[in-house]
Amino acid sequence: MAAAEDFEFDDIDLTDEVDFSGVAPPKPGDPAAPIKVIVDDLHIVYRVWTAPQGPPPEDARWWLRVKARRPVSVKREVHALRGVTFVARQGDAIGVIGKNGAGKSTLMRAIAGLLPPNEGSVFADGQPTMLGVSSALMQALPGSRNVELGLLALGLTPAEVTERYPSVVEFSGIGSAIHMPMSTYSSGMSARLKFAIASAVTHEILLIDEALSTGDGEFVKRSSERIQSLRDDADTIFLVSHSMGAIRSACNRVLWLDEGRILADGDPDDIVPEYEQRFGLKTKKAMRERRRKRRDDNEQATLEEQEGE
Repeated sequence: MAAAEDFEFDDIDLTDEVDFSGVAPPKPGDPAAPIKVIVDDLHIVYRVWTAPQGPPPEDARWWLRVKARRPVSVKREVHALRGVTFVARQGDAIGVIGKNGAGKSTLMRAIAGLLPPNEGSVFADGQPTMLGVSSALMQALPGSRNVELGLLALGLTPAEVTERYPSVVEFSGIGSAIHMPMSTYSSGMSARLKFAIASAVTHEILLIDEALSTGDGEFVKRSSERIQSLRDDADTIFLVSHSMGAIRSACNRVLWLDEGRILADGDPDDIVPEYEQRFGLKTKKAMRERRRKRRDDNEQATLEEQEGE
């Protein structure tokens, strides 16, 4: 397992400003619910070409490439997932956490059928729908047109698109920018619109990969409520996020990945505190809170001095 000091805090969305107190706690999963996803001893290996490490290989072809001034590289294997096994049931909202490079996105792509396993198997009772920040929309078209096309692509009729269009735009919270081309949107605006479109219909299996990380606090809170309502419609949801607040408020179960393996699988109230302590996130939150309080106290003292003069 990687050392805690190797973790980059800048990759974490601590969502200190988000107040989840108004969001109802997630309901526990039903152990008797139908099984929707089975991941059995899953291994994913990437084969990549990289610069050689250490002394150059004793190979005449390598010297010929150097003389010809052609790039020198060697093939390496990156074991992204190592024997991942779990079962997801109908109505589960599963948070997937871990540091960058732990294998979270690789797992989502494997469940969606976008990556073939090198070993093991993935079984899904239904069609998984992948939602990520990088999912493609028509950048040259305005957001309004993308909403219409996205809802049609999800199987709605033109009449249903007309009915749901206002609620999708309202949930996205991008205001009048809905009539501007997508190419003018920030990453946060694009993520909000994509999530609003994808969550407007019921999915059997919905995979959300970092789509909430670029949203503001209010949007993350509303998204957590939307995820809970999707669970009520019998969805099975996987949420990849660095926001522990969103994981706690939306998910009834957590998978903690580390170096391609499942480190823990269970209740968020048990796993999230251990995860935060493992990487010192609570300490960092406390430091930020102390700095904020000290700044507020200094501003208040300055105002009182000015009023006294």
